[in-house]
Amino acid sequence: MTQNDANMVETEEEEEESPKESQSLHTLTATQLSSSVSNLSASSRAIPSNKDFHFYCNFDEFKIPIQEIAAKSQSLLESIGSSSSNHIFKDKLQFPADVDIDEAYDWLVNVNDEILERFDASIDDFKRAREETGRVAGVDREDGFQLVLGKKNKKSMIKTMSDDSVSCAGGDSGVKVAENKKWILGNKAKVPFHIPTIRKPQEEHNILVYNSNKAFDHVWLERSEDGMRVIHPLERLSVLDFMDTSIGDVEPAPPLPIESTAFKLVEEVKDLKELAAKLRGANEFAVDLEHNQYRSFQGLTCLMQISSRTEDFIIDTLKLRIHVGPYLREVFKDPAKRKVMHGADRDIVWLQRDFGIYICNLFDTGQASRVLKLERNSLEHLLHHFCGVTAKKEYQNADWRLRPLPDEMIRYAREDTHYLLHIYDLMRDLLLSKPNDNENADPPLLEVYKRSYDVCMQLYEKELFTENSYLNMYGLPSAGFNAQQLAIVAGLYEWRDAVARAEDESTGYILPNKTLLEIAKEMPVTSSQLRRLMKSKHSYIERHLSSVVSIIRHSMQTSAAFEAAVQHLKERHMETKALQEETEVNNGSEAQSIHGGNGMNSNVAACHETSAQLEKGLLKQRSGVVELGRGGQGSSAKHHGENGEVNTGFSSYISDTSPTAKVAGATVEVLKKPSGAFGALLGGAAAKRKLDSGKKVKEEIKLEKIRSSVNLPFHSFMGINEPPKLAVEEPVGVSEIFTS
Repeated sequence: MTQNDANMVETEEEEEESPKESQSLHTLTATQLSSSVSNLSASSRAIPSNKDFHFYCNFDEFKIPIQEIAAKSQSLLESIGSSSSNHIFKDKLQFPADVDIDEAYDWLVNVNDEILERFDASIDDFKRAREETGRVAGVDREDGFQLVLGKKNKKSMIKTMSDDSVSCAGGDSGVKVAENKKWILGNKAKVPFHIPTIRKPQEEHNILVYNSNKAFDHVWLERSEDGMRVIHPLERLSVLDFMDTSIGDVEPAPPLPIESTAFKLVEEVKDLKELAAKLRGANEFAVDLEHNQYRSFQGLTCLMQISSRTEDFIIDTLKLRIHVGPYLREVFKDPAKRKVMHGADRDIVWLQRDFGIYICNLFDTGQASRVLKLERNSLEHLLHHFCGVTAKKEYQNADWRLRPLPDEMIRYAREDTHYLLHIYDLMRDLLLSKPNDNENADPPLLEVYKRSYDVCMQLYEKELFTENSYLNMYGLPSAGFNAQQLAIVAGLYEWRDAVARAEDESTGYILPNKTLLEIAKEMPVTSSQLRRLMKSKHSYIERHLSSVVSIIRHSMQTSAAFEAAVQHLKERHMETKALQEETEVNNGSEAQSIHGGNGMNSNVAACHETSAQLEKGLLKQRSGVVELGRGGQGSSAKHHGENGEVNTGFSSYISDTSPTAKVAGATVEVLKKPSGAFGALLGGAAAKRKLDSGKKVKEEIKLEKIRSSVNLPFHSFMGINEPPKLAVEEPVGVSEIFTS
């Protein structure tokens, strides 16, 4: 066989193979992109390369599909490069004109590199935002916040996730997950819990804050003759003055649809003045507040929602902060005007703190839902139960400092008050028709007004730092720290408090409790060790790394002074565990007696819940009622939880045994920093009337025994034994703190 014959045979063999190659290309262009991409790796092996590619281009069966692919590819590349959505990177992504395939390939490589770099940067931003917003359910976040789910919620979440994972096998199920399950997957919400780019309202609107370590002065209240206490205006009034016992023959008219109700966003003083005039002519109105605790030491009221029967108003209380009190103070204090609120415990003290507003004549629908023994006490449930409205709660954790407010957030804020007056009508009729549980009990409507009265009688108190404040950190007794570690906790706690006051930031933003305890556990003594320990970015720690290390070293040198405190914490933890175990046994016995021996399993969740409540109860007995959002457990927005109390976006425990100090009728609510996973959840309690007896009374007696038997002496940060005392001096300046 000659060389020519051999070449002809080879050519014929290659011609026979070319239809197979072209068929692969036809298949690639004809099928859907998703399936083509999944098989791209295998299909690409069938396409010739280098010299073979140019040879097969001599055959139409191969060349035509290649040209089609090239045309489609170039069209896609041109559309990518000229997309208006990429205007910021247009110079880098613009597809070059009149280039050969090699130059186009180089351009594509460069574009891929650019996209990957942008993707990496976006991932870093996402991780940083997720650490700040904590959108992944059930995960402890490095900023100290945690989304706490009950067992039922955890099961439903797991089921939802499993259903989503099954549905993701479909073609477009991923889109549904992205739209509807963002909070589970950790994706950013429409309006996240914390938006770092928002300028602080304190700076934007020149809001003056007084974070000094001195008691809050209720300057708008009268004082007693001896000047020792303030007098709440409610002290001169009777609950009976507020009750409306009339039952109409006509069913209460439903509220107007929110779409057809007049609405005004109050951002100017003249509009606030007009609103005040309208309220002076009304005999009732509904009120709610939206709050941010994470980026302020004491917290900021961001919005005030007010609704009448025919109009809705939203006041920008950040912009009009200094004007709200002068225009609305007397209207809120007027006992002839009924104020309807839901879960008003937190709202009451926020109004006092920010605007000097004190409420008389309150009807709290959260308290009414308890007296009526409804299935749930949340505002969400009341809206659905009485009005058939399904509230969108995805904005309950929103960063309400955001301006301008999106339409969705405005609607959510309006819904919190728009239906409240109608709900009041229906609940009042139910309360009037409800028989007394026993002959000695107050009528149900009177009971609601008494509870609402107690809520109003709370008085705001600023958190004051004391030498033993650090001992109230949730999780500290169970941490099992030695003297050196406890000394570090005390030192960092004091540093954090001083910096938070000076910078007007929450302690959770400065240094989350979880991170603080982790640092104390590991005891890093060099900047590099501390930096490696930080799993996420904490700007104040990074900014003053050497100062924090100096505090750690100095604290370890004073550890001998903390030996006694370590022992008392151990005893406290053991007593708490013993009380928990005893409570679980008692609960189990009661369940068995009620359910014939089958109640133990059904009561397991209640046992665990009671155990956690007891630990919190011990902390409460030492620190008073806790203010939400401290120690890394802050809240961006107040909302109404399952129990009708004010939550911070997470499950909230409201204890009936909250310690409050009664001062001549006024409940002085001491607001302290909580810490750890459940720390912020301790602040929803108001002075409540004790309705239960038996088991609750026994638990209170046990708590009192523990409280009286455990007396924790404090050893100062400098190692000098001193009796506990209140630090009332101005906090140390930040410049002094950071001086090594």
